[in-house]
Amino acid sequence: MSAGGGATAIVAALLANAGIAVAKFIGFLITGSSSILAEAVHSVADTANQGLLLLGRHRARRQATLQHPFGYGRDRYFYSFVVALLLFSLGSVFALYEGAHKIYSHDPISSPLVAIGILVVAIVLESLSFRTAIRESRPVKRDGSWWQFIRQSKSPELPVVLLEDAGALIGLLFAFAGVGLSVLTGDPLWDGLGTLGIGLLLGAIAIILIVETKSLLIGEGSDAEELNRIRAALVGRGVDRVIHLRTQYLGPDELLVGAKIAVPATLPSVEVARIIDEAEARVRGAVPAARIIYLEPDLDRTPAGTN
Repeated sequence: MSAGGGATAIVAALLANAGIAVAKFIGFLITGSSSILAEAVHSVADTANQGLLLLGRHRARRQATLQHPFGYGRDRYFYSFVVALLLFSLGSVFALYEGAHKIYSHDPISSPLVAIGILVVAIVLESLSFRTAIRESRPVKRDGSWWQFIRQSKSPELPVVLLEDAGALIGLLFAFAGVGLSVLTGDPLWDGLGTLGIGLLLGAIAIILIVETKSLLIGEGSDAEELNRIRAALVGRGVDRVIHLRTQYLGPDELLVGAKIAVPATLPSVEVARIIDEAEARVRGAVPAARIIYLEPDLDRTPAGTN
């Protein structure tokens, strides 16, 4: 998967969530609905998350230093991991607590029409943000499924925004159902159950993001399709075969490639240097993210077909 961008989707989500958070807090003060309070805290967490994603993108652009010779591309992974933790702590845990408190206290909802109106407006704004995230993600997703995109994308921001927006929309439906059923039945228990549903939903999304961003932060390599393209680009024009190949993403847009390649034993060093330069150029043409390439020429001492 290509790294892709995502700044437009992040900014759209940040603006939408900031406005929604304000409206939800006003709605909670008027209605006392725990579902709306949980959603308000969720929107605050999402707003902070988008700010962190933008900060990570900014810090990742810093130039490489002696202490960090491969640059700061993984800052984007780090801040995305922090976002997942915040979504779990500020969103899920708070919603679960507030839902349990609502069920125990049995406090009624006042001004339910205000609550429903705010939720409808929030659903519209979140839908616009979600549509932007989908539009930004499609060129990166290509022909794969959305689940494959979330699992395999090397750019952390778009999967984070997609899951956040999807979770926000589903959470708003839970809140809408909780408030609506509480009004229809006169029992505030439904508001508490809707809040618990929001907490469980956010917890599930946060766990998915924690697992995926942790994997990127530790260091992921190319997938099988990309490895095959690299091998195909290396072989030929003086390179007999690839003895072994290792890759690792240093950031969403920067792939480290290290390979030992078999070259004929009779070639002079000048010719070997030319072969390596040409092989590096072919790899960069096949995989533009392969910006750092180390090729070690060697004699082929192993049977063909082993790596």
